[in-house]
Amino acid sequence: MVRRLNRPQRLRGQISPPGDKSITHRAFILNGTATGSAEVRNFSHGGDCHSTLACMRALGVRFEEVEDRLVVHGRGAHGFTEPRDILDAGNSGTTMRLMSGLLASLPFRTTITGDASLRGRPMDRVIGPLSLMGATVLGSGDGHARAPLIIQGGGLRGITYDLPVASAQVKSAILIAGMSAEGETVVREPAPSRDHTERMLTAMGARLRVDEREITLQPGPITAVDITVPGDFSSAAFWITAACLHPDAELLILGVGVNQYRTGLLEVFKDMGADVTLENQRFVGGEPVADIRARSSHLRATSVGGQIIPALLDELPLIALAATQAVGTTEIRDAAELRIKESDRISATCAELTRLGARVEELPDGLIIHGGPDLQGASCSSHGDHRIALTLAVAGLVASGETVLDGAEDVSISYPEFWSDLDSLGETNMQTATGAS
Repeated sequence: MVRRLNRPQRLRGQISPPGDKSITHRAFILNGTATGSAEVRNFSHGGDCHSTLACMRALGVRFEEVEDRLVVHGRGAHGFTEPRDILDAGNSGTTMRLMSGLLASLPFRTTITGDASLRGRPMDRVIGPLSLMGATVLGSGDGHARAPLIIQGGGLRGITYDLPVASAQVKSAILIAGMSAEGETVVREPAPSRDHTERMLTAMGARLRVDEREITLQPGPITAVDITVPGDFSSAAFWITAACLHPDAELLILGVGVNQYRTGLLEVFKDMGADVTLENQRFVGGEPVADIRARSSHLRATSVGGQIIPALLDELPLIALAATQAVGTTEIRDAAELRIKESDRISATCAELTRLGARVEELPDGLIIHGGPDLQGASCSSHGDHRIALTLAVAGLVASGETVLDGAEDVSISYPEFWSDLDSLGETNMQTATGAS
């Protein structure tokens, strides 16, 4: 699908982003592993979370749609059934890694695969610790580290594992496997990463202790809990960036999860001088939530790297876009992980921003962005990557002239409501020309 965008004269309104994708994955998996039933409200309808839902259903978990919520009927640690077919994680690395942790704990053999993009992404970081715990995990391709993965689970033992790279997905896979292991499981992180799994397991009664960057889990059952999923910060980030870059904008993004391990973009934008404020701060289901107001801003360059990277990895293409309109030169480092996402996001970001007239240099682990030139509309490609598609959509709202985005449908992986939310701001306000082919 092709989408055509032009910069509106003004950008005003309110947006309620979809439910947080990361929390939705965990709500489906952990409630499915628990005893009892629970409701999940405001869950993400994105393609990635549907992949997790399908995998859990294939293992015998019953999900019941009741009005605007999903009731999960947990199977308990020993109630899963062997799937009749290969599990499909689609485009979702989160599904692949978290489900691998669950499959490693189950006493039967399962195969899990994904689409062509996911099959090209390395899975050795999750294969290694699950193998140490006693699962047999056979990968494919170079180094036997890519999907499809064949997993013979059961009979796990707890381990102490030092993560080589901060990764909430790998950490979560180990903890999910550890719930059914013999003995305690300890995971140590080199830097903080998202703690949604730890928060949810604690709410479900798991015997879990967090001591700075060391998480200790004692095996045992958990109890299903109702979860209201906060708005997805990664989805809100696109509107925050659009408002900051547009010359006449003010947007209020409602009900956004502002977990400290997710909001690194706000810290970077604060350093850049962005006019972004948090309002109506509260807690929903143990997660911090706020309304975020973003206005037109005069940005200055900054440096991004080090321990903040895990808290903003998904938003780095947006930070690069913002840096194109900042005064000075911005450098992004320590982000080599971007090269093994749905696309090589370093290369894709550099190529597409250059098409739009930005001055960007590609580094092995990041980008150098020379701010200043106004962006000019051009024909761009999503590279089959939802976050690149969404970043280019934001670029189209601030560039001069028409931006033509090929692959606009890719936004549905994480934010299927994006185009309708854009249109909901009003045709007069947005003055956005659209087209599909």
